[in-house]
Amino acid sequence: MTTPLTRSAARPRRRRSGTYGDHPATGYLFLSPWILGALLMFLGPMLASLYLSFTDYDLFSTPNWIGLENYERMLTDDPRFGNSVLATVRFVVFGVPIQLAAALGVALLLNRASRMSGVYRSAFYAPSLLGGSVALALVWRSLFTADGPADQLSGLFGMPSRGWVNDPQLALAVLVLLIVWQFGAPMVIFLAGLKQIPQELYDAAAVDGANAWHRFRSITVPMLSPVIFFNLVLNTINAFQVFNAAFVVSGGTGGPSDTTLFYTLYLWRKGFVEFNMGYASAMAWVLLLGIALVTGLIFRSARSWVHYAGEKR
Repeated sequence: MTTPLTRSAARPRRRRSGTYGDHPATGYLFLSPWILGALLMFLGPMLASLYLSFTDYDLFSTPNWIGLENYERMLTDDPRFGNSVLATVRFVVFGVPIQLAAALGVALLLNRASRMSGVYRSAFYAPSLLGGSVALALVWRSLFTADGPADQLSGLFGMPSRGWVNDPQLALAVLVLLIVWQFGAPMVIFLAGLKQIPQELYDAAAVDGANAWHRFRSITVPMLSPVIFFNLVLNTINAFQVFNAAFVVSGGTGGPSDTTLFYTLYLWRKGFVEFNMGYASAMAWVLLLGIALVTGLIFRSARSWVHYAGEKR
């Protein structure tokens, strides 16, 4: 007895049309703009910068190979390099957590149902659209310069009137306030994460007698931890690369007393003021490795405080 053929078996197989797997050249043709851009705009300059970091190069003469001398001088014979690292680390350590706390606080307020929530959301997000701009840094400098609005206000409380940007104890705080004011982008991301938390969790906790602080600590923070982790990584990397604000507020000097001499500002001065391109290239690679190290530490710490749905620990 023969087995009857099914409809699918009896139907002649239709030959599949050609795919990109059959014609890899077509796929590479579509990818060619990205590949060319990556080679010419990123990989090529990075390799050139790596080579120049081992040379003495002033931008106008032939690079002279000096081996690790730039790196040795950076770590042993350049006190301003240490000042720039310290100023940048202080800015990241104080600026990023305060910015994220402000963004989360405003996001929690905006998460409540309100007819004006869209207006408030736009108003708080607007400063982020101007983030890093020279115009915004100029406005910020005028606010905190001598006899500026902030100086006059602090004078009412008996503080000396010499301008926040000219005071070594307050100059860094001016830049921290500037980055904190631009909390709109992480706020929007926090707000999107808050809307994904099921309301049933809060209702069940309220039935069990949990107050607002317990609900925030036991429900909001664990459920929002992947979003907090994302914002922490993104804003930390961005904070290490801040340049415009420090350049404009300090007039390109990093003063007073190198308190605003951020790493990128000192790198720029070495490359385009002192024309020591070899040294500046070495600084750029140290910055890259430093950011990679900090990012790696954040990723490693995430295992203990970031919680994903359905994850087994």
